[in-house]
Amino acid sequence: MAARKNRNRQRRRRRGRFGVLYKLLSFLLIFSALVAGCVVFFRVDQVTVTGSDRYTAQEIIAASGVEQGDNLFLINKPQVVRAITRKLPYIEAVTPVKALPDTLELHIIESRAAAVLEGEEGRWLLNASGKLVEKEGAERKEGLPLVTGLHPVTPNLGGRLTVELEEQVRLEGLKGLLAALEARGMEENVKTFIDLTSANAIYFDYGEELTVVVPTSGNFDRLIFSLQRVVETFQNNGERLTGTLDMTYGDKQARLLTERWLPEYLRPAQPEPDPLPDHSPEVPSEEEIVPPSGSEG
Repeated sequence: MAARKNRNRQRRRRRGRFGVLYKLLSFLLIFSALVAGCVVFFRVDQVTVTGSDRYTAQEIIAASGVEQGDNLFLINKPQVVRAITRKLPYIEAVTPVKALPDTLELHIIESRAAAVLEGEEGRWLLNASGKLVEKEGAERKEGLPLVTGLHPVTPNLGGRLTVELEEQVRLEGLKGLLAALEARGMEENVKTFIDLTSANAIYFDYGEELTVVVPTSGNFDRLIFSLQRVVETFQNNGERLTGTLDMTYGDKQARLLTERWLPEYLRPAQPEPDPLPDHSPEVPSEEEIVPPSGSEG
């Protein structure tokens, strides 16, 4: 009796093991069939592009590396993003969306040049996030501020600006400033210079008659908001805002100095002083010398 029970128990165990294996095998077969179906049926038939003005859809699709007939599920989205943003520098971000059954959508966010940086290999245009978007020619583009105080290390088109360690804080300050100006639509008023040569302050022009000074490290959103309020206050009062607005004194404090600070290369040349007139007396000849009265001849 006991032997029969043991045999029945062993049979149930074997059936249980085979049941698990059967379920696993069934799952693998179904999964393989689904994968095969995706490979066969879900192929890229079209790629659509939205949000781009600078580049054509054909340029963006070519840069992505995606071709008609590629499997939609096997497309590596991070790789597509890297390829597009590297080859087409003015594109700041890409969002690929797989739309079944056969479409890849590329949603584009473009950037614009925000400043000019001069390096050993020439001038570069960079956007607010510090990406080098263009190599400038011999003529400097008007309307973009020239950045001084940073020295690019191995710059390359489409890459992020890199500097030496001792200039890293200045670079972060520059990006913070540019991003804050762009967020408030105030970037077009900064079109001549951004000076980073100081260790703890950034000097930049604002409009035609004002220089603004902000800390190298700070809350740039708050600083630029404060600048906006100051500008609006002067405009509402019908007053000219000229000189140097120093905003390095802490929150809600600013000092307006009468004299405007400018980088050395923009300061007006001082006129050469007139040479002093020659007042050296002429030495008279012996015949013209008249002895003093009373002297013996």
